[in-house]
Amino acid sequence: MSKPIDPSTSLSDATTAHRDKSPNADRHAADVEMARVLNTEPIRMALDPSGAAIAHWKHDPLHDVVEPMSDHVIMAYNGTVQHVERRSGRSVAKGTFRPGAVIVIPEGSSSRWDIPKPVDVVQLYLPTATLERVARETNTAAAVDLLERTGHPDPVTSRLLLSAADGLEGNSALDTLFRHQLIDLLATRLLAVHTASPTTFEPATGGLSPKVLLRAIERLRSDSDSDVSLAALASDAGLSRSHFCRAFKESTGLSPHAWLRQYRLEQAMNMLRDTDTSIVSVAAELGYASQTAFAAAFRRLTGRTPSDWRRGVQ
Repeated sequence: MSKPIDPSTSLSDATTAHRDKSPNADRHAADVEMARVLNTEPIRMALDPSGAAIAHWKHDPLHDVVEPMSDHVIMAYNGTVQHVERRSGRSVAKGTFRPGAVIVIPEGSSSRWDIPKPVDVVQLYLPTATLERVARETNTAAAVDLLERTGHPDPVTSRLLLSAADGLEGNSALDTLFRHQLIDLLATRLLAVHTASPTTFEPATGGLSPKVLLRAIERLRSDSDSDVSLAALASDAGLSRSHFCRAFKESTGLSPHAWLRQYRLEQAMNMLRDTDTSIVSVAAELGYASQTAFAAAFRRLTGRTPSDWRRGVQ
């Protein structure tokens, strides 16, 4: 079994932290209810300070009632095709789970699920407060009441959510920035296509001023993880998180996460080429949780391991 995505938070600690934030006594924290009904633990789980969370589960067939939860639950299915049934009172919804399909369980809803085969799924637990913030930041009047979805075809949302299972690198600063961007993107997508009044967004245009861009880059180059949070970057620029991400990409051609990942890669290459620093020390210097995590991230970007790359340039 893989370790939790967030190396600073154990699985039991993560579950306890999320449970404590449940705003309604008759609704369960999503991770707690999922652990109960699925009778297992997630392969990976990463929490966000906003109360949102992303979890990767593999579980057996399910024939049980999912009780009301305190967050919206959005799932991206990643297994073999199968037909499922969902009962809410007298209402019966039949759907097909297949790659590219999503499942939406709105906050507070309860259903009985009959899923005949094992399931591989990535879940987003999204507080209504986060959905409302994104709606305000994108200047939309769309209702934040999500629709129930049972195997609904939505390859865009599915692809975004599944990327969470592979996109985190064991580097606290990079992973936090990636998670912030992904949650905001998913919330925007949900408002656009999974509410009773779908919204067409008109993204703000124009990049950051040179002065603001320089401050943002200085923060991204900082050694302090708190300095590179999306909230800090956006606040310093006087913009919402969503607007800042769009403007930063307009100015640099990269999202804040992609820019920081590229910068850390260049730092790693300089250290590997110009010094005799051990690979484990390079990994620690750049904020990776382990040499293994650093090597995996380096290989994803270059196609080579750090040791192979170093031998090739020396």
